[in-house]
Amino acid sequence: MEEQFLVDELQQGKESAYLYLVETYRVRVFNLVLNILQDEDDADDTAQEAFIQLYHSIHQFKKDSTLGTWIYRIAVRKALDKLRQRKNRQRLLGFLPWWMPKEDVGAQRDFYHPGIALENKEKAADLFKAINALPEKQKIAFTLIKVEGLSYIEAGDIMGQSVKAVESLISRAKQNLQERLQQYRN
Repeated sequence: MEEQFLVDELQQGKESAYLYLVETYRVRVFNLVLNILQDEDDADDTAQEAFIQLYHSIHQFKKDSTLGTWIYRIAVRKALDKLRQRKNRQRLLGFLPWWMPKEDVGAQRDFYHPGIALENKEKAADLFKAINALPEKQKIAFTLIKVEGLSYIEAGDIMGQSVKAVESLISRAKQNLQERLQQYRN
């Protein structure tokens, strides 16, 4: 389906267009947020939240980027919101442990991506742990470009950054990852 036609149908509230959009982008959005959040349940919830927001805000789509870029931008924002909620919850748990339900919030558990071959699970878990420890912008840039395979231009559009800024984030992310992975090997 042509993008302009799809956007017009979505803005007219056509259910079939929304179903087509979800079916077309569901796996990509889920994988993107899964790579950021490193938790399948959170990724599933966040992907759904992204599509709900998209449904409610489709009239705000200005067509200054592609529909896919706009969807990714919403998904990344939702994933970042989820990460911030986790951090706030961990902080609150530190202050009020008696008030919060018992949960294993603080422990860094290994993330085993479902798309990784069994023999590579351990290496992938170390890599995802290192990616998760990156500063937020580096993590998003690295995930978009190196994990999701987007171009620097697409990543810049999604992040609201220039291509030069994204290149700089990737360079620092690579350097930080090398240092962290070296620590895991020692």
